[in-house]
Amino acid sequence: MNLKGRDYITLADYKSEEIWYLLELARDLKEKQKKGIPHKYLDGKTLGMIFQKASTRTRVSFEAAMYHLGGLGMFLSKNDLQIGRGEPIQDTARVLARYCDGILIRTFSHQEVLDLAHYADVPVINGLTDDYHPTQALADLLTIWEHKGALAGIKLAYIGDGNNVAHSLMIAGALMDMEVVVASPHGYQPNPDVVAKAKALAKDQAKIKIVVEPQEAVAGAQVLYTDVWASMGQEEEAQARRKVLGKYQINNNLLKMADKEAIVMHCLPAHRGEEITDEAMEGPQSVVFDEAENRLHAHKAILAALL
Repeated sequence: MNLKGRDYITLADYKSEEIWYLLELARDLKEKQKKGIPHKYLDGKTLGMIFQKASTRTRVSFEAAMYHLGGLGMFLSKNDLQIGRGEPIQDTARVLARYCDGILIRTFSHQEVLDLAHYADVPVINGLTDDYHPTQALADLLTIWEHKGALAGIKLAYIGDGNNVAHSLMIAGALMDMEVVVASPHGYQPNPDVVAKAKALAKDQAKIKIVVEPQEAVAGAQVLYTDVWASMGQEEEAQARRKVLGKYQINNNLLKMADKEAIVMHCLPAHRGEEITDEAMEGPQSVVFDEAENRLHAHKAILAALL
């Protein structure tokens, strides 16, 4: 399957068979790495990596991925670029596109990613915006597939703030025939437009549902997923969010209400004792660090396919 030259902005831009291609490629690249088999498919290629938000997993995994693939990943903070001094995104896009074979951006505004993709004539990868986190979602699908042996028919319960991660999981689930139930309090539920988009994409077994009570969401779920209550840029709301989201915690009591072989996932970083307990995160059902590792392999697949 040829995906060369495509942007990776949301999973809604891809067909389910294209996502399966990326997942199978990720699994193949992971196996090659484990066996020490060279896979330098991007020899001489460069990736410009714009970071307007702090990062551990996205930055390190993409840099490592480019190195393993034989290419070069260049970290560019807003302080390193003229964007930080007011250069329009369209100027940055056209300049970087002449230096690099692809551009990754991690930023606040989703529109900024769309503008970058419009003006750059090389693939643009969305490393996270306030609206979506599609690179995380691909790693999540890979992790669920590895641990459950399938995606179709799997029920995923997302507990907590209906944020960018929840948005991408809904779209991913809709495309891959999963049931995704998001439990969030009123005022913190996913964007209705994204919910509508996910429901429109859902076919066959896929179901997208928004509920208030965590207990309703986790009943029979094979995957329990959560994220921080206050994302980057929401630090001033953290105290208020703790009060509202206090019961939206993955803990052993909630885990007992799910499928007995349910796995626990978290995109990290985690605020232990808030959205997830130490017991749940370190327990035998946790696959949190498998999930974190799979960021590397999923990102390799995206880079190898697009560049």
